Amino acid sequence: MKYVASLISGVGIFCVGTGLSFYHGILGIMNPEPMQDFFWAYFILGGSLVSEGATCLVAFNSIRKGAKQMQMSVKDYVFRAQDPSVNVVLLEDAAAVIGVTLAAGCMGISSVTNSPIPDSIGSLLVGCILGSVASFIIYTNVAALVGRSIPEENLERINLELEKDVMIRAIHDVKGIDMGNKLVRYKAELDFDGRELTRAYLDKQELSELLEEIKKIENIDKLEEFMLKHGENIVDMVGGEIDRIEMKIRKKYPEVRHCDLEIL
Repeated sequence: MKYVASLISGVGIFCVGTGLSFYHGILGIMNPEPMQDFFWAYFILGGSLVSEGATCLVAFNSIRKGAKQMQMSVKDYVFRAQDPSVNVVLLEDAAAVIGVTLAAGCMGISSVTNSPIPDSIGSLLVGCILGSVASFIIYTNVAALVGRSIPEENLERINLELEKDVMIRAIHDVKGIDMGNKLVRYKAELDFDGRELTRAYLDKQELSELLEEIKKIENIDKLEEFMLKHGENIVDMVGGEIDRIEMKIRKKYPEVRHCDLEIL
């Protein structure tokens, strides 16, 4: 839901903020109006700069804290939209601070030159800033909604944990999908080591009793019954091993909420 709300916010900024800024800028260039006193405009811009700057600082500190917890750089944390709500606040306020500063500068130039053109150009530049921020918000949230790969180093760490397991000979077709809200879906195909699996099964059996069973095999039917019995037990054991490995991955990497392991 966070990503949907952030996506709607990005679309709103793009349609309303960018649209109105371009409209005002183009209208001011094509139909310039007589200059007016900018006193109250400066007053409002000053108040906006203080309020937007304060919230921008709070959002940045929150993102920096989140990036530290995720062991990511602030840049990667923002670009991957790990916390879309705070991300939107930071980007909107940063755009507002830059836009207010730019608007004040252009208004100052208009006051000095007694021409409305610089102010109109400032509106166009503010529109460009808002459009860029809105496009970034839309892009990052759409990417999060459709799913994207987790960082390669994170995927390698999970793969290494699997490869260290004695039951696994190799892993194939590995995928790590960032589902958003700090949730990861991990999928891999496993090549089990049959000898290790059989050895683990035998460790749970009384070999003396197993030997007695073998000695009682007198014909093909008895042999088939013996093989079917223990073959089924080994297959059941594979399911248990899959559950054990999935539990180990989830315990070491809590962000992996969906672990889909398949046997080749």
